[in-house]
Amino acid sequence: MSLRLATFNIENLLSRFDFSGFRNQLKQDRVLRLFDVKTEAEYQRLEEARTIAHTDDTRQMSALAIADCDADILCLQEADNMASLQAFEYNYLFRMVGNGYRQKYLIEGNDSRGIDVAVLMREETRDGQPIECLDVKSHAGLTYEDLDLFNDRIALTNRPADRIFKRDCLELDLRIGGRPLTLYVVHFKSMGPAREGLDGRQATMPLRVAEASAVRHIIESRFGRGKTADKMFAICGDMNDYQEKVNILGDRRTGYQFVPHEEETSSLDVFTRDGFVENPMLRRPVMDRWTLFHSRGPQERHLCQLDYIWLSPALAKRNAHQVPEVIRGGQPFRTIFPPDLEVERYPRTGWDRPKASDHCPVAITLDV
Repeated sequence: MSLRLATFNIENLLSRFDFSGFRNQLKQDRVLRLFDVKTEAEYQRLEEARTIAHTDDTRQMSALAIADCDADILCLQEADNMASLQAFEYNYLFRMVGNGYRQKYLIEGNDSRGIDVAVLMREETRDGQPIECLDVKSHAGLTYEDLDLFNDRIALTNRPADRIFKRDCLELDLRIGGRPLTLYVVHFKSMGPAREGLDGRQATMPLRVAEASAVRHIIESRFGRGKTADKMFAICGDMNDYQEKVNILGDRRTGYQFVPHEEETSSLDVFTRDGFVENPMLRRPVMDRWTLFHSRGPQERHLCQLDYIWLSPALAKRNAHQVPEVIRGGQPFRTIFPPDLEVERYPRTGWDRPKASDHCPVAITLDV
């Protein structure tokens, strides 16, 4: 009996307009800066038209990427609310896949922009086994002082009573064909800009370390410390961190070089320390593990894995030969692919946009 599990940061699946760019140019879309917009009413009219036109292409590609995942259970990040999920499913996903996800779970979390994690599930697997959700639990209310995770570095930006998860850790108890499986769906703190002499990743690292520690605490509290190895669970989502990356050197004229690099530290070390969970993406070649292309100009470009399906030791052992699939057809043409890894893009994909998302979905077939 197999289960197809996927995770995807769908990038701003929103059902509302953002007009704050009229007063804050940092939030203004680049195309509107080309025009002399004199009034707020004019700005709102143009922003509505731009958003609607851009979103249609984007969501067609998002739906194609999800269709290519062919998942029985889909974990999403950056979903606005249940209404936006339903509208996207009916008007886009259903047209691409031919059937939808009857079971949907989303609980409003802590994100200041209102983007949440969500889970979409079919009623049955491809094998015809029932997918049952027994319980859904949010951990958005946990604070640093609740788990004794407050420290001097976190104190630079947060208080002890602040919430740990910048979105949530959504816990779902499932039964797949009568067999137990627990999912933990997360979206960790983004890297953000450089601060106090540290790059964005290092400056925000303590917050992600706390989030990862909190996820581990939740799981160990559930199953027992030191007793998780034989349990069936997976941690899915956008971790906004990596343990390795592929640096990109050179340029289009002279050619590119791809140089693998291992990080000395990562918030994800909390997960991999003492074999708590396994990253099955390591079963792919080192050049082929990435889910995001990062670029701040020619001096800072790399490929890295931000999107994960972590498997418990028992689940990893049972699926020792299963290799995750990375769906890259929705990547924009600016993404620099290593040699021999280029893929066919979806119709109407642009140089930078439209695109399915800045992230690539990850899917894996599991025997549970």
